[in-house]
Amino acid sequence: MSKPQTITQKLSWLHTWGGLIFGWLLFAIFLTGTLAVFDKEIDHWMKPEVPAHEVSQLDAAQRALAYLQANHAGASAWNIGLPSERSPGLTVSAGEQRRGGGEQLDPRTGERLDSRETAGGGFFFRFHFTLNLPRTLGIWLVGLAAVAMLVALVSGIVIHKKFFKEFFTFRPAKGQRSWLDAHNASGVLLLPFHLMITYTGLVIFYLIYMPAAVDALFDGNREAAFGRGPQGGESREVQARADGGQRQGRGIGEGRGERVASSVVLTDLAPLLAEAERAMGPLSGLSIRNPGRTDARIEVRPVLGNRIELTKGQSMQFDGVTGQVLRAPNVSRPVQLTQRVMAGLHFAQFGGYPMRWLYFVCGLVSSGMIATGLVLFTVKRRRRPDAEGVLAARMYAVAERVNVAVVAGLAVACVGMLWANRLLPVDLAERGGWEVRVFFGLWSLTLVHAWLRPCLAAWREQLGLAAGLCIGLPLLGMVSGGDGSTRLLLELTTLAIGTALAWTCWHVGRPAEVKAPRRPARATVEVA
Repeated sequence: MSKPQTITQKLSWLHTWGGLIFGWLLFAIFLTGTLAVFDKEIDHWMKPEVPAHEVSQLDAAQRALAYLQANHAGASAWNIGLPSERSPGLTVSAGEQRRGGGEQLDPRTGERLDSRETAGGGFFFRFHFTLNLPRTLGIWLVGLAAVAMLVALVSGIVIHKKFFKEFFTFRPAKGQRSWLDAHNASGVLLLPFHLMITYTGLVIFYLIYMPAAVDALFDGNREAAFGRGPQGGESREVQARADGGQRQGRGIGEGRGERVASSVVLTDLAPLLAEAERAMGPLSGLSIRNPGRTDARIEVRPVLGNRIELTKGQSMQFDGVTGQVLRAPNVSRPVQLTQRVMAGLHFAQFGGYPMRWLYFVCGLVSSGMIATGLVLFTVKRRRRPDAEGVLAARMYAVAERVNVAVVAGLAVACVGMLWANRLLPVDLAERGGWEVRVFFGLWSLTLVHAWLRPCLAAWREQLGLAAGLCIGLPLLGMVSGGDGSTRLLLELTTLAIGTALAWTCWHVGRPAEVKAPRRPARATVEVA
């Protein structure tokens, strides 16, 4: 009769197999999430035509306003994306679009820039929580992976009892032992970060995962649940006057998104922007509804997450003629405030660049922890391939190839997308879509390569390719243009990552040091 398994043994089995099944997905989520920490900086690097000179937001807004008045005087709405510390571009659009977009302007002159179309750093951000799948499906898959991550963390805490010993223990060039030491050390070092980032990621979409409370208490009305609407700062009387003015002011051509221009002068933007910045912090942009009419409204938005409470959806509204404040920023209810703070912790939009760099380094170490766990699974079974049967041996061989494509291949795909941004023709139709196709094309080719080549050779070749692409990126940037501190920041970072990948490539496949057996002591013969 076999001895029953202990709780530690059961959790070890759960940690091992759950880590393998979801580890591939989690590595992609963590790596792209790490890159998304600098999504705005990647956006700027992928648009080298946009100058990096510092311009005050008021000056940029005035130039954008002049451009819109000259080129879109009949539009029903104007939208302006203002330059900020992380994103120096000035964008404008006409019509009912929000959050900037449309045309790129030079913040210094207000002239239109012909910047290339690109998927930008936003691709990595979207992939991080949707896996480039339909939004709801992607969010559910990422949520399932996050739950598996929490299970792996809790089970890892139970089965690895000697935290401090494992944190200070690392034996390089010892094969399987080195992978285990790296996995344990990175897991122990960043355990609080892993727990925080995984849990807060689930909290962000809690209404998708657990909508029952809102459905039961508010009949599914999320606006009522979060206290949005007129009670959030704008009186019902003011709102009614605004709605009435909009109805009376509709004229010929409005149904097509355009209207007849009027001579009503828009209020001065300077005091409005100053008031909004005092109330909400750094600003990201503004929208002007019904410009040139007596019922004009100006909505000013803050930079997303300039404080620990994520300020998504926050804004101030002003009368476009008198400059009177019509709606102050909403005050979050306790439940909403808690969720927004959790989201702010996850997105790391607060604390400036020091906090951003801290999250970036922690994300890289977390990705390394997942990668070493995946490698450890196959390394442990490589020495005894037939111990669990022929079918298991074949499955482990497949897992080893997938490990190469997921870990090294994803690195090749990510940096390859940056190369595609500079090498694809600037006037290529649907250029952003082609950058994404290059990403997935390269990733698919790495899986084919891993399947055709011996495993260790595939590791060395793909890690070497990723290292070469990273180290060569500054040279590509030098040849293809771009300026400013953003380019320097990104290219130095890729150079450092490329150096680390080159070091890893050099060490992969090296034989582990074998400790020489101790020689027995010589026997001594006593002479009488």
